[in-house]
Amino acid sequence: MRLIPNFRNFLCIAAIATCAGVPVIAQAQMTLEPVVTGLDTPWAVAPLPEGGALVTLREGTLIHSLDGTNREITGVPRVADSGQGGLLDITLARDFERTRTLFLTYATPQAGRGSGTALASAIYRKGGTRLEDVKELFEMKAGSSGGRHFGSRVVEGTDGTLFMTIGDRGDRPAAQDLRRHNGSVIRVNRDGSVPKDNPFVGRDAVLPEIWSYGHRNPQGAGLDLQGNLWVSEHGARGGDEVNRVKRGANYGWPVISYGVHYSGGKIGEGTAKEGMEQPALYWDPSIAPSGLLVYSGKMFPDWRGQIFVGSLKFDYISRLAGNPLREVEQIKTPQTSRVRDIVEAPDGSIWFLSVGDGAVYRIAQ
Repeated sequence: MRLIPNFRNFLCIAAIATCAGVPVIAQAQMTLEPVVTGLDTPWAVAPLPEGGALVTLREGTLIHSLDGTNREITGVPRVADSGQGGLLDITLARDFERTRTLFLTYATPQAGRGSGTALASAIYRKGGTRLEDVKELFEMKAGSSGGRHFGSRVVEGTDGTLFMTIGDRGDRPAAQDLRRHNGSVIRVNRDGSVPKDNPFVGRDAVLPEIWSYGHRNPQGAGLDLQGNLWVSEHGARGGDEVNRVKRGANYGWPVISYGVHYSGGKIGEGTAKEGMEQPALYWDPSIAPSGLLVYSGKMFPDWRGQIFVGSLKFDYISRLAGNPLREVEQIKTPQTSRVRDIVEAPDGSIWFLSVGDGAVYRIAQ
């Protein structure tokens, strides 16, 4: 495994050969193949250790897919399918093979105030057709009626706590208000309780679930190989960011940004301010980042520790590496159409979700 340009060419060859039903062998020994098709507005994918995958559809449906057959899994929480809201992320617990526990994020109806981002756990039995023991673990504080910027990814930390990203819900100043969950990364225990070491526990008029704040709309999240949390988030016009998330840190939105408003107007006070974090990387123009994977290197050792982010706007997968972090390659094929999610399967293959194709693809040796 050496040059990504060869990889890109091979993916193009793989796409043509797969469509023709011809096995693909190339010098890089990589294939790109569809593993789930026929999806309507898919949002997230979770490959299962026994094979197949679970896929969320924004309308509120959970799909189990195996060997070309898709079937609905019932018992999902009630969701508010409006605007950018609906059934969003799915993540398998670290002990999934033993406990069969998974986590879902979704927009939940809130009386009189539209909807808000929520987090639930559930049990999915092997071969089952229904989620069991569904429990809401967290619901953001009500107060936003817009249909945008829900976030929303859930990641299990190395200590078993859960991180969930929440967008500003279109209410920009709320991302700087610690009395509201808008524009934050929250951290809770697997039972929904608040960890005692969260940064704002015990402070009056501050929500204790908040881990970091000043985010605009983080739609990608993952742990690096040292267990640190990273997020990718949408800017306005320009200023999409990748951030390493630190305990109690303020990421600046909407006070600082490398973008401008869609009208062309200046955002906040500029690009930097004391007490506010700088992004590890930003894009201008915006790529509309969604999904974030820090790769283990299990199947492709040369990519160990590198970050992969999907682009909804420009239809590619961005590969990031180095210190300082930089975009070293754009993996672009006919299949990378509005990449919403990107994850690593148990065998080390890389799966990505193409909204444009309504499909999940697998990159493997």
